[in-house]
Amino acid sequence: MLPDIRDEARLRAAFRWNLPTRYNIGVDVGDRWAAADPNRPALFDVSPSGAVEVVTFADFRERSNRIARMLRAAGIGPGDRVGIMLPQCREVAEIHVAVYKLGAVALPLAVLFGVDALGYRLDDAGAKALVTDAAGIAKLRTLPTRPAALEILFSTDGPDGDALGFDRELAKHDADFTPVDTSPDDPAMMIYTSGTTGNPKGALHGHRVLLGHLPGAQLAHDFMPRPGDRMWTPADWAWAGGLLNGLLPALHFGVATVARKFEKFDPEEAYALMERLEVRNTFVPPTALRMLRAVPDPRKRFDLKLRTIASAGEALGVETFEWGRETLGISINEFYGQTECNLVLGSCAALGMVKPGFTGKSIPGHETAVIRQDGSLCEPGETGQIAVRRPDPVMFLGYWNKPEATAAKFIGDWMTTGDRGTADEDGFIRFGGRDDDVITSSGYRIGPTEIEDCLMRHPAVSLAAAVGKPDALRTEIVKAFIVLKPGFKASDALAGEIGAFVKGRLSAHEYPREVAFIDAMPLTTSGKIIRRQLRDAV
Repeated sequence: MLPDIRDEARLRAAFRWNLPTRYNIGVDVGDRWAAADPNRPALFDVSPSGAVEVVTFADFRERSNRIARMLRAAGIGPGDRVGIMLPQCREVAEIHVAVYKLGAVALPLAVLFGVDALGYRLDDAGAKALVTDAAGIAKLRTLPTRPAALEILFSTDGPDGDALGFDRELAKHDADFTPVDTSPDDPAMMIYTSGTTGNPKGALHGHRVLLGHLPGAQLAHDFMPRPGDRMWTPADWAWAGGLLNGLLPALHFGVATVARKFEKFDPEEAYALMERLEVRNTFVPPTALRMLRAVPDPRKRFDLKLRTIASAGEALGVETFEWGRETLGISINEFYGQTECNLVLGSCAALGMVKPGFTGKSIPGHETAVIRQDGSLCEPGETGQIAVRRPDPVMFLGYWNKPEATAAKFIGDWMTTGDRGTADEDGFIRFGGRDDDVITSSGYRIGPTEIEDCLMRHPAVSLAAAVGKPDALRTEIVKAFIVLKPGFKASDALAGEIGAFVKGRLSAHEYPREVAFIDAMPLTTSGKIIRRQLRDAV
């Protein structure tokens, strides 16, 4: 944990990593608070009907131990991969903790995955077991062939063919379980990259990954934990953002977390949930924040108790940052990372470590930089690639069964991210988009982030993405894809107005020469825009 020092320079000077020789995530988040404060709430599990079940840390330890015994009886042991494909609910958290206690490897899978995405991950990971619901079992049965290593199925909706009933099997086991003794470097979870480019790769993480997230989580939430803190994120716990930016750090700090399944993100429902459950801390990706912006007068309509808002996944943008301050009275703390090495760069309003338009600085304990292709450091203002120096406790162990891809991720000791950025003289880094998202037009290399930020300032725009469209004269031109706010109608006139709006605010080579109106933006399960799909549609 960070020392409680509210001066950035002194905090950086004082911080040191102190990783234990033996460490297990499941014991940390599942047992530690159960011993110290057993009646402390761990989860507020909100059912689709709205009923709220309070899960104490004592309940959490007892259930996770029983699940661990159940999985062990089914043949799961250290190193085995266990797929978890369920919406936000208490079972997801409990299964994760049980898998960690077993010394097995948790494989989070998003419920929104299609059949091909699900089959690819289960097969590539060599998953031995899958815990899901009736919808997941039905999806699995549509696969042309069942993944070869998949032997054990559990359904939380009861027995279903060869799938065992989760609750029925759990009732056979008691809570007497001794966790496997693991080191910080033993594998704990494997999270697949979101697949914005190419086939997803399994990023394998050791138990130390949670400890590596703690400084960033504390700064993102202005020195969490504080009295009354309560966490909620709309991000799927199958994504590194939802799991490692939200759920697991909160449990480590003894901060209760709200679990609520949403079929699709609804900003009105999100505000109502935060009001009803008295949410104090939330992690909301930028796309969802822009949806929240569409709700008028939220502080007048909802009795919000919010203390902190953290955001990551894409560039936040100055417009959304200013909206947070003006409308919600909160300085949104933006931060940055990847599935392979998350929460290494960020801002913190409590430290005054904020610069609108910039993601932030290196989190204490992590070293980030903007580098050239040869690994040398860029000068301030020079565009290069954002990189993270190894060793780092939050960094992945490697890509599953892909040693060449793992080696290619590094230039010397710098882990490359594939993300463009610039740093200023004070060490603040501005995210500029992915290398493969860079648009080349008339000799200019244009990142989409600044264009999209500008597009979001137009009163008709709800969501926006900018991609390059091949052009014989200019190599590429900028094409914008727009989701309109309610009350606005797509037209050639509006397209021209939006193009002129950007041209007048950025530059003649950056404005979108073509504007397409779409009903919905293609997003990954983590809320990132899939620009590849948009490029394919130009």
